[in-house]
Amino acid sequence: MKAVSVALLLLLALLVSVHKTEKSFENHKEKNVSKQEALNESQLLTMQDTFSSQAEDLARRKKNEERGHQLYKMSNKILKHSKSKKEKEEAYQLLTEAADMGHLKAMEKLAAALLFGYHGPQNITAAVTLYETLAEKGSHKGQTALGFMFSYGIGMEYNQAKALVYYTFGSLGGNLISQMILGYRYWVGINVPRNCEAALTNYRKVAYFIADKLEKNEEMPVEKVRLMEKSENLSSNNDFLDWDVHQYYKFLAERGDTQIQKAFYYFLKAAKAGNTHGMAFLGKMFLEGSVAVTQSNASAFKYFTMAAEKGNAVGLWGLGILYFQGKGVPVLYRSVCELGSWSEKFLTAYFAYQDGNIDSSLIQYALLAEMGYEVAQSNSAFILESEQVKILSNDQMYPLALLLWNRAAAQGNAFARVKTGDYHFYGYGTKRDYVTAAIHYSLAVDHHIAQAMFNLAYMYEHGLGIPEDIHLAKRWYDLAAQTSSDASIPVFLARMKLEVKLLFSEMQLFKFTSSWKMSKLDTVLRPHWDLFALVVIVILLVLLIRNR
Repeated sequence: MKAVSVALLLLLALLVSVHKTEKSFENHKEKNVSKQEALNESQLLTMQDTFSSQAEDLARRKKNEERGHQLYKMSNKILKHSKSKKEKEEAYQLLTEAADMGHLKAMEKLAAALLFGYHGPQNITAAVTLYETLAEKGSHKGQTALGFMFSYGIGMEYNQAKALVYYTFGSLGGNLISQMILGYRYWVGINVPRNCEAALTNYRKVAYFIADKLEKNEEMPVEKVRLMEKSENLSSNNDFLDWDVHQYYKFLAERGDTQIQKAFYYFLKAAKAGNTHGMAFLGKMFLEGSVAVTQSNASAFKYFTMAAEKGNAVGLWGLGILYFQGKGVPVLYRSVCELGSWSEKFLTAYFAYQDGNIDSSLIQYALLAEMGYEVAQSNSAFILESEQVKILSNDQMYPLALLLWNRAAAQGNAFARVKTGDYHFYGYGTKRDYVTAAIHYSLAVDHHIAQAMFNLAYMYEHGLGIPEDIHLAKRWYDLAAQTSSDASIPVFLARMKLEVKLLFSEMQLFKFTSSWKMSKLDTVLRPHWDLFALVVIVILLVLLIRNR
């Protein structure tokens, strides 16, 4: 009985323990549930705060974008219609505010204004910062600008490899300027192997865009002024971009065959309506030239291409003729490309130069030079060697000028060819190299340049880079005088010195004079022969006047 009581007590104790355990478990479970509910509630509140913050940020960004777009539009409107300096400053202040709000187009326009010095002082450092931000955002304009600055070492290190990378990204992004630059580089072989196909691919993209603009009369011709000619006004220069769309009313005012004029009018009208025969015959008229239309291979190529792409036989015939005549298609595409709106920089660059904004003028000409415009290459080199540029260091000036003169010379500019020879002759921006100088002067002589003839004569006279030959020197001096009347006096002085030298070498009286003395005399006189000859002439004139 006693044993049963003990067993019952143990069972009771076990039941109480189990109950306590279950109760403790339930309490613990309730506590865990409470904690989880609290945690979930906290996470929910956090997520709500996050979503709320993101929504606020999104709303704020959207508001900033709308405000930035409004400011950008206001700025453009003011710039388009205003002419006063105060209003333009106000416009750029609005543009700056829009850029600060992250408006992409405002940032691009502001960066260009800072780089080129539009309507205000240049700030290359600020422009670089903006363009780097734009490039990171995928802006093809930012990538193109960075390529340009790396190419010249403006605000960045001079690095052609990086320039090529940025131009490539800009081209892939659809930037026409990058595509034109790459077209020129592949055509000439600048830091890339020469590749006609790659040049054609890039030029074609730009040419089609420009041709469409020309067809809609959305582009205007721009005059290119050569700074070395020191034109006083734009009308004094006759170097114009080709312009292929002539108004019918202009033709009626011209004398000539009115039937041809009417034909051009109707062909133009038909071409605009999409008629392939009109396109093809316009190409033929531009190819041949007439009283109604100025001959233009570029315009002929444009219309022949438009017709050929639609299967027109005359269009295909015209392209075949152009190929047969050696008018390389990349060159024709390039001629169309050069009609783009960016050519307006020729005017703004010239006006900047006239106003004394040398750095602004240089930047604008340099971009055009990078795109392959020969006039811009010559003008950029001319500005660089004037030593008025502040945005580049002194050791950059002459190497860049030599590079640009050389590119202009390669495009047929005879004056640039002489300048390239001068740089090698005197050692400007490169090591002195008489042989290379003589080669450049010889190439310039083919263009009947008196300065090149005179320089070549001097080199023959003294045996610099070429064998000494007094007779050839005399011949080139004479040719220089015959080619240009401006060379008459320098040639007279040079010939006088040459004759004295010949006299000294041929006179039997001076045979006893030792060779080292003659060599010493020639060494002393050579740098100052012109002054020596001038002094002799003045003395002779004085003697003649006194003895009258």
